Amino acid sequence: MSSITPQILLRAYAAGIFPMAESAEDNALYWVEPEERGVIPLDGLKVSHSLRKTVRRKEFEVSVDRDFAAVIAGCAARTQDRRSTWINARIKALYTQLHRMGCCHSIECRKDGELVGGLYGVRIGGVFFGESMFSRATDASKVALVHLVARLNRGGFGLLDAQFVNPHLERLGAIAVPRADYHKVMEPLLERNADFFTFQQDGDPEAVLAWASPRQSSG
Repeated sequence: MSSITPQILLRAYAAGIFPMAESAEDNALYWVEPEERGVIPLDGLKVSHSLRKTVRRKEFEVSVDRDFAAVIAGCAARTQDRRSTWINARIKALYTQLHRMGCCHSIECRKDGELVGGLYGVRIGGVFFGESMFSRATDASKVALVHLVARLNRGGFGLLDAQFVNPHLERLGAIAVPRADYHKVMEPLLERNADFFTFQQDGDPEAVLAWASPRQSSG
């Protein structure tokens, strides 16, 4: 995949595939198309009582696209719990290009001015393809996800792709969807006129929670 470009990358996402690397040191990329796709239903995000309290206390300053480079660097960084990463230099460069094109976004969480968590992903139509998240403070990445889902719901999105399901995402409501079913849902949404920037209430925790977890908020 030596000739991969941002335009090819967007076409790949629209076809249901995405790139990964074996490690940060390996410059090669390979395409991935899981038999079962991880999806977080936009009306099914599970926000625990403790997480709701964290959102309400506004423990983090949440921003959008303020420092994409720092977010992808945070996602690529090794930690005690994550000894290796699939985010190599080529992936950083490609997604930074997509960000400059307005097709890739980051959600950042700061505490006392320091970036302590966040996530990034690709946007096409009414689909947001979540790529990676990181956290250096308790619940920072979860708060970023809550704000992302609020933004997607408010902006008229129809799908949040999480690529794979792991125990962490499963606790937040992620489900595994067979490949054929995923394509049936995803493909029509690529043409939807969704707006990532309609939501402007990141500083209002009640609005964030209402848009992020409508079932819980209405219940």
